[in-house]
Amino acid sequence: MEIMDSAAPTHVAHRDNHTHRDVNGGWLRPAVFGAMDGLVSNLALMTGVAGGSLSSQTIVITGLAGLAAGAFSMAAGEYTSVASQRELVLAELDVERAELRRHPKDELAELAALYESRGVEPELARQVAEQLSRDPEQALEIHAREELGIDPSDLPSPAVAAISSFGSFALGALLPVLPYLLGASALWPAVVLALLGLFACGAVVARVTARSWWFSGLRQLALGGAAAGVTYILGSLFGTVVG
Repeated sequence: MEIMDSAAPTHVAHRDNHTHRDVNGGWLRPAVFGAMDGLVSNLALMTGVAGGSLSSQTIVITGLAGLAAGAFSMAAGEYTSVASQRELVLAELDVERAELRRHPKDELAELAALYESRGVEPELARQVAEQLSRDPEQALEIHAREELGIDPSDLPSPAVAAISSFGSFALGALLPVLPYLLGASALWPAVVLALLGLFACGAVVARVTARSWWFSGLRQLALGGAAAGVTYILGSLFGTVVG
């Protein structure tokens, strides 16, 4: 009877099941930063008006106007930016498509040379390039990825970008106004709620960074609080001068 040595090393198959962070941030980053922008800008606007010793009604109207103006501005800017980027990408894809049609051999050699530059043996690089170039649309996608750094099948939508920017900014900008809409007559509840919102946004951003949630939250709280404090002081000075 064979007795196995208990001291003999055992080999366990390694499972490569690790995961990585979403380095692009996906939808989370623009949504959270849109909310932060709304929070900081509207909080600063309202504290600036409050520093001028104006009535609560004026502060509320200012906050709602700031919410609407900022949200529409963000949406329009995001739509224009993404639409322009998309149009540029589509134009470049048309150029690449025309080159593949007019000079297929040159484009094939270019793709093979690119794989060679990455360490693939010349003959193998040529074979891979030939196989991948048999389908014109696949060839276009590969050239777009390698030369332009884009995925033709995953271009951003201007409408989605505009709507998400509008919604996230409006949500953030609503927080400083909310206490007044619920009956508050003093500024401090709006400031407290907005700062808590800023801390929460900063903590959520930590999901796509290497920072701890409390550091990211406190950093955003400090920045937003500083903006509110400065605009309050400026509002007080302007109120004194104008008054």
